[in-house]
Amino acid sequence: MAGLIPGLEINLAWPWLLLALPLPWLVRLGLPRAEAAAPSALRVPFYRLLSRGQDHALAVPRRWTLLLALLAWLLLVLAAARPQWLGEPVALPMAGRDLMLAVDISGSMTEEDMVIGGQWVDRLMAVKAVAGDFIERREGDRVGLILFGQQAYMQTPLTFDRATARTLLFESAVGLAGRETAIGDAIGLAVKRLRDQPTEERVLVLLTDGANTAGSIAPLKAAELAEEAGVRIYSIGIGSDPRAGFGAFGLSMGRNPIDEATLSAIAERTGGRYFRARDVRELQGIYAVLDELEPVESDQQRFRPVGELFVWPLGAALLLTALLAIGPVGLIEAIQQALTRRQG
Repeated sequence: MAGLIPGLEINLAWPWLLLALPLPWLVRLGLPRAEAAAPSALRVPFYRLLSRGQDHALAVPRRWTLLLALLAWLLLVLAAARPQWLGEPVALPMAGRDLMLAVDISGSMTEEDMVIGGQWVDRLMAVKAVAGDFIERREGDRVGLILFGQQAYMQTPLTFDRATARTLLFESAVGLAGRETAIGDAIGLAVKRLRDQPTEERVLVLLTDGANTAGSIAPLKAAELAEEAGVRIYSIGIGSDPRAGFGAFGLSMGRNPIDEATLSAIAERTGGRYFRARDVRELQGIYAVLDELEPVESDQQRFRPVGELFVWPLGAALLLTALLAIGPVGLIEAIQQALTRRQG
């Protein structure tokens, strides 16, 4: 019955039960006929007149009784075969990795040393553009988002809803979590959320443009906890090289340096890698490498919704059985009484 409704297919779960259809006919052939009942001893003078009217009234209903019984049997066998409808295949979320993205939104992320489309933009804007595409490509992974500055916040818990995680990344702003940088707290929060998950594929991508200047836990201690929890950390230092020079009062004009030694040690301790992104092109290349190091699951899993339809033929069979129990005469009398009440 496939094709009657687009995307809808009807089949039988147990079609072999249709072999029971000829069972009543086989029973009739194999079993001896029942002996006719002995005639009644009661003699009625006007029996011939009564029997003449009864035969005339029941001749047609008896034929309908046989047809109804056969139809009820057919419906019972059909219900036993379990007719089902199958809907359109639905793609299931693939069991991939638990991937947490920790993004630095401290005050230094306002530095405009990145170029997108020929225009200078700040570091956070560059991260949003590149990391947003990275999140979009992680189909099958559960993605979470941590924003950190002086404090670390869970912006998006682990979810298959990548569109929401991407949107919340775009809505982030510098200074929401303070102006300083708490790298250790961000790692600790990520480890806490990833450690509670059953999967063994736990990954943290850490983006920062500075050194740890705040927080209650040291970055290397947090990396030790990540190693114990089986969390791989890929750290990315973002920002162009600082310009050396002296101002009017003899002070250096360089930017805040990235603590590359600590970021590299964090990655090495947890089995990850450290990357340096001086511009948008390097940042895009880093995410391409991450896609290779942590590939997305490619096996597609699909599910077809199934609905049981056996209740319909079963209900129709029970209704026919009830009509047969009433009997043709009783059914006719019930109809006549209903019509009489309606006319009255």
